[in-house]
Amino acid sequence: MSGHRDGTWDYLEFPVPSPDDLARTRDFFAAVFGWEYQMWGDGYADTGDGGTTSGVSATPGSGPVPLPVVYAEDLESLRDRVAAAGGEITRDIFSFPGGRRFHFREPSGNEIAAWTETGGE
Repeated sequence: MSGHRDGTWDYLEFPVPSPDDLARTRDFFAAVFGWEYQMWGDGYADTGDGGTTSGVSATPGSGPVPLPVVYAEDLESLRDRVAAAGGEITRDIFSFPGGRRFHFREPSGNEIAAWTETGGE
């Protein structure tokens, strides 16, 4: 059994414009979340450390992706780590029914949201 389940999210890939951007994005995720990456040449890196497997691709023609959302037990601490690692907060923490969240861009411009169940409306 491979560990993959039919009909479930299995992988998330972030497009970046170049191998230099790949390195910045990889280093950003490592600083914020502690993820470790396997490099596959200069244009691709992947990790299984994020719960759902994800990768960063500098392949020409990579397009935009849906908004990925990560869970955070301590939303304020994560926001601080994002900012310290060079991320751009695009929407500060706000409440919604069921929790709170914020949005940010990593160094290559991909937007990501982070949420927690605590303190929502």
